[in-house]
Amino acid sequence: MLERIREGSQGPWAMIIIGLVVLSFVFAGVGSYLNSSGQTVAATVNGEEISLNELERAYQAQRGRMEAQYGESISAMFSDEAYLKQFRQGVLDNLINEALVEQKARELGLRISDNQIRETILNMQEFQLSGQFNNERYLSILRQNGFQPSDFREYLRVQLTREQLARSLGVSDFALPGEAKAVFALQAQTRNARYAVVKSAQFADDIVVSDTDIQGYYDANISDFDTEEKVAVSYVTLTVDDLTADVTVTPEDIAQWYEENKDQFITEEQRRVSHILIESGEDDAAAKSKAEALLSELRSGADFAELAEENSDDTFSAENGGDLDYIAPGMMDDAFERAAFALSSVGELSEVIQSEYGYHIIKLTDLQPEKVQSLAEVTDEISENLVADKATERFYEIQSRMAEVAFEVPDTLDEVAAIAEQPVETTALFSRGNVPSEIDFPQVVSSVFSVELIEEGVNSDLIELDGETVIVVRVSEHEPQRTKALDEVKDDIAVSLRAEKAQQAAQSWAEEQLALLNQGESIDDQLASRDVSWETAENVNRADAQLPRGIVDTLFTLAPSGDRSKHVVTLLNGDVALVELTGVNAAEEANETAIDAIAERLAAMNSQMSYQAYVEGLREGADIEIKTVR
Repeated sequence: MLERIREGSQGPWAMIIIGLVVLSFVFAGVGSYLNSSGQTVAATVNGEEISLNELERAYQAQRGRMEAQYGESISAMFSDEAYLKQFRQGVLDNLINEALVEQKARELGLRISDNQIRETILNMQEFQLSGQFNNERYLSILRQNGFQPSDFREYLRVQLTREQLARSLGVSDFALPGEAKAVFALQAQTRNARYAVVKSAQFADDIVVSDTDIQGYYDANISDFDTEEKVAVSYVTLTVDDLTADVTVTPEDIAQWYEENKDQFITEEQRRVSHILIESGEDDAAAKSKAEALLSELRSGADFAELAEENSDDTFSAENGGDLDYIAPGMMDDAFERAAFALSSVGELSEVIQSEYGYHIIKLTDLQPEKVQSLAEVTDEISENLVADKATERFYEIQSRMAEVAFEVPDTLDEVAAIAEQPVETTALFSRGNVPSEIDFPQVVSSVFSVELIEEGVNSDLIELDGETVIVVRVSEHEPQRTKALDEVKDDIAVSLRAEKAQQAAQSWAEEQLALLNQGESIDDQLASRDVSWETAENVNRADAQLPRGIVDTLFTLAPSGDRSKHVVTLLNGDVALVELTGVNAAEEANETAIDAIAERLAAMNSQMSYQAYVEGLREGADIEIKTVR
């Protein structure tokens, strides 16, 4: 409520706050949305507006959270215009759903108490350090996101009200013990089987693949024979680390740097303060009078922490007796800061101080004097920094010359390599989808597949991979995208067709044996003629990894008796299996813990489906207008 947070902060925290309690994208299908500077409303929901600012804030929050979680992989997806449009549409759709839920919550009279708001904030991990609520962090994050504490509490109240409706819908969903037991019985059930695997290769010799077959396959699957554009490249890289070995730092250099930068090794005085805040509100005089009365009590021996807890309008510092932890210059309101840093001894109280937030009484609770590290303490640190600085300075000098030579001598990298004193590296041919890891950077890929480098055969510009690495590349070989001619793929097609027809023949043969089995006849002689025999499997569970997946999946679809107890299945390796269910083994009696866990999962699934259906119902009866603009 007080701090002037002037130091920017990075990371997912800001994104998390904006995206607080936002439900996952679960609905789609709203009309298109394109941003426009001439419009301020993204959509209306039953007459209530969703502004473009709201949409943009929600979009940035969701995007930031995803980029923080998934890194460069998701960032690349956002460069796709179609994906970006779909993503923004999903954000808008989610905001519409939230608006509908909020409207319904108001209609039903749902409310969130001040105590619930306070407890929620205290328990939010975003505001905690070492598992404890930190008031400074709380205020810092709010200020970064443009929130005053009172505004954030109202924002949170709306979000929690929406959640309250969602919970009220889900609380009525449950799973009966019988349902949970039935699910457990199915999941834990095992089965016995016999099966015979028929090798498709046995039928290959009888397969004839004609030129007509090959031509037909080629024509029907012509896109499968399109090749990807490929390049092979040469490149020279330079990093700061390549230059550190040649850097020398003397003790004199270290001592001189220490003297010139001594202020960097000074730990500023730190002071910890507590305060009592009386907000001005509509009656400034009354607030000031109350603060002065409290100061009088304190000077008469009253306990500061108790008075802060009972009277301070800074709710969260009041929980800790008014404690604001350690403060540094620039963190606080100017008037507050002047008064706090004027206190000279632990326990000293300020006068009543007025800030933009109201009236404060400040108490100094701890004082740590300024400290200066000696040269001996920081020699190693300074040495490392000087080496890095000199290497970086040399790095920028060399990269500047590399850029000039890459342009002046565009048909070779030898001159660039000589300046960098690094070798010219090469790659084999690669496509955009399998770039060698050492050059797999978006800016490099874009460059090596550019028309300029491919058609003109020149060096690239100097490309900065990060603050300490640069690269120059050139295309040494290019293979354009094309459709392979039939003659190039004829043999491969013949192999594929022969394998396909062999599997079909094996399946037809297995189906014939299945028909005989269903008629009650033995097929042992027929199996033997194909060098196939029955194999057995006992107590097969649904996750069995010993048998081919196709056999396991099929086994759990079969009935215990009759024609439906047997089936022919094709396997991923191209073979065919004849599978027969020979027994079903009931699961052992489940313990209560397992049944309760299954019941919880079933109830959660029912709750999610109920909520989705409820929101879909709200949408169907709502007046929703998407402000589509060009």
